[in-house]
Amino acid sequence: MPVPPPLSAPLPLPVPLPADFPGVSTRVSFPGGSVEGRSTVLAAVPIPGGGTEGAGSWAVVTAETPFHPLDHSWPDQPADTGTLDGVPVRDCVTGAVALAGGVADAAGTAAGPTDGSAALPTDGPTDGLPATDTPPLLLLGADIPVRRGEEGWAWLVVHVTDQPVAVGTEVELRVDADRRTALSAAHTGCHLLALALNEALAPRWRKDPGRTDALGRPDFDSLAMDSSRMDVHASTDVYRIGKSLRKKGFTSDDLAADLPALTAAVNERLAAWVAADAPVRVEAPGPELTARRRWACDLPEGQASIACGGTHLHHLGQLAELRTELRLSDDGTELTATTTPKPR
Repeated sequence: MPVPPPLSAPLPLPVPLPADFPGVSTRVSFPGGSVEGRSTVLAAVPIPGGGTEGAGSWAVVTAETPFHPLDHSWPDQPADTGTLDGVPVRDCVTGAVALAGGVADAAGTAAGPTDGSAALPTDGPTDGLPATDTPPLLLLGADIPVRRGEEGWAWLVVHVTDQPVAVGTEVELRVDADRRTALSAAHTGCHLLALALNEALAPRWRKDPGRTDALGRPDFDSLAMDSSRMDVHASTDVYRIGKSLRKKGFTSDDLAADLPALTAAVNERLAAWVAADAPVRVEAPGPELTARRRWACDLPEGQASIACGGTHLHHLGQLAELRTELRLSDDGTELTATTTPKPR
């Protein structure tokens, strides 16, 4: 099942939204595993240069959605695809609107409105756009200059379609459920790999690095993480083993020689967790896209919890197998883990 590329081409300008756009963050249901829902269309605006084969693309925003968008600041899990009232949703990205009604500058601050009125502070209320003659401007993906959840911004799930949808109508949103399940399996596998790898590497720490994981082991995963990516087949995590990690107490002596035994230990732990059929959930304090969510899994060793904005399986028994392959670069400075879930 191919993964469509994210909307990554730079946009020439921010996308103007209707003047009456409410300026509130999208409410999302994907943390609970939803793959369908109904909601009102708040905006449907053309994306300059965003089409395929010269056709125009549209940014469609609804009040609520089950779609998981690509996160612009940590793009580990690809976007959901599916349909919106039968119209194909070929991509889904994070969007942001400065609540001051101005253009966000490259430094990550909101420039004031161009009508001479004073701008709202960026840490002000987030319950709507102020009255201004300047239309609100939607920034997409890599064009957003601040991290998701920054105060003073409305955070939106933007469904990318090749045709418009009528604003104000209630629409049916359907996520490609098979693709979602595959991505969720890869993401759950990624977190389990992190915990199993931390356990296997624990003897290599000469001193306390000052950070432990949910199971009390030195958190190699977060301390050495360089990149993490998922697709419908596997997750790939790349770790940097450099001077800063060694200063924290990690020793990489004979790591290449130990790699087969290390891989075996990690896979043995992963197999035990899958066999335990531990329940999995995403804990969310609220329905907003910006809510600080956490992945939680009740493992035999105790409850594990990791900050996460993605989607996951409901229990580990949905997997028949979970295995990782570890590779070390020739110079010993990069460890790559490719973790593949096998569904039942």
